Amino acid sequence: MGRSSCYANFKTHNERPLTVRYRKASLSAPVKNDLRIEFTERGLSSYAGLELLIRYFRSIGLNSLFRRHFLGISLPGDYGTVAMIRVVLGLLIVGGWRLRHLDFLRGDFLFERFCGLTGLPSLRTLSRWLGHFTSTSITRLHAINADVVARLIESLSLRTLTIDVDGSVISTGLSVERAFRGFNPHHRKVPSYYPITAYVAETGQILRVKNRSGNVHDGKSSLAFLRDLFRQIDETGQRRYRLNFRMDGAFFLRPVIRLIASRGAGYCIKVPFWRRLDLTSIIKARRRWKRLPSGMGCFEIALPIHKWGMTLRVVIYRKRVRHRSPKNYQLDLFDPDDGYYEYSAIATNLNWAPRRIWTFMTGRGEHEKVIGILKSQLAFDTVPSHRYGANSAWQQFVAIAHNLLVNFQIETGASRRNRTEKRTCRFLLKSPQSLRFEIFNRAGRLVRPNGTPILRLSQNERHRTLFNRLAETPKAA
Repeated sequence: MGRSSCYANFKTHNERPLTVRYRKASLSAPVKNDLRIEFTERGLSSYAGLELLIRYFRSIGLNSLFRRHFLGISLPGDYGTVAMIRVVLGLLIVGGWRLRHLDFLRGDFLFERFCGLTGLPSLRTLSRWLGHFTSTSITRLHAINADVVARLIESLSLRTLTIDVDGSVISTGLSVERAFRGFNPHHRKVPSYYPITAYVAETGQILRVKNRSGNVHDGKSSLAFLRDLFRQIDETGQRRYRLNFRMDGAFFLRPVIRLIASRGAGYCIKVPFWRRLDLTSIIKARRRWKRLPSGMGCFEIALPIHKWGMTLRVVIYRKRVRHRSPKNYQLDLFDPDDGYYEYSAIATNLNWAPRRIWTFMTGRGEHEKVIGILKSQLAFDTVPSHRYGANSAWQQFVAIAHNLLVNFQIETGASRRNRTEKRTCRFLLKSPQSLRFEIFNRAGRLVRPNGTPILRLSQNERHRTLFNRLAETPKAA
């Protein structure tokens, strides 16, 4: 009896758990016949959780934000600009990867309700609408994203914003406008885009994104992006925060360093081992290294760069490894009998100890992780059109969708994390894929008992608790 039974917990009238035994045979439900499939009328939805987003967007006045920024901008089409923006955002949020995936959402009443439409536009209509985006209308998307980010930052008690800046490669087709061969390590002969993103480490938001051709240099072409970024920070009232930047070696350029320093911001930038810097000779001459945790060592120098007319504080690190370094400049530094080391150098204007600087720079990995999530779960690496303007607008929509999901989680009670020296996100955030599984992609049915519309979902205690909590939080916000 005991071996062929299992246990289930119930609560009695006095709220004490009561264990009830069931036979294993009573738990199985053999499938012997195929179910008959029918396609019925409206009233069914595979995305019942979108109702929570609808309520949240209404509480923050998202439609008004769209109208305000697109005032005076006319995008041709029978559908309104607000509705079309919500169509693209909704497509990304529920997991659409291509424009043609919109056809699979037709007839879903809750998705149409999310878009504020009685019927979805055709694929051709959506494609043409995206094709009408120009630099002027894309600037309006930048402004929308900036306001979405600023709204959350202003509600948090932050004193410092850590901004990570980095580029990413998106492979394109051969006939895509302004796509060229360049830095694409996995597909060197494939034309690509090379968008650059700025990421706020404390909140997990994409502060700004700009599309670029694939043949640009990450550092040299970043000056205009950084100027626009500082202008955005000034316009959205974030100038009062202390700003700290983290960048890789491609941004180790005199104009970049001077621009950041002129704005009173801190920076930590990886230093490339250029021959003219002669870091290898400095390392070879070094005899004493300061010990750090995890078997690392370091020392710091004042590095004069005469060509730039600057002297920078540079901290040089080494880590002992069991393999030869793949970087040729490091193979000749020490005799193999002394072991193998990997070296890195960081230039900074922050008055921090070397250990804290190293820990701070390792937090850049969170930005790379978010870029990977944008590509794998929010279609950031999708190229929906042959037109540069449409593809650039698509990247802006991805950033807005990501930030709205971040804001939704934080403002509806996401758990806080302890502050660390890595300066990573202060909240426990779920990925878009987890949000779809747990919240958005839930089956529901619209019923009207006594004429009152009600959204009914399947009985599940975990979802009941989660939905009730999320449904009440936007009202309080």
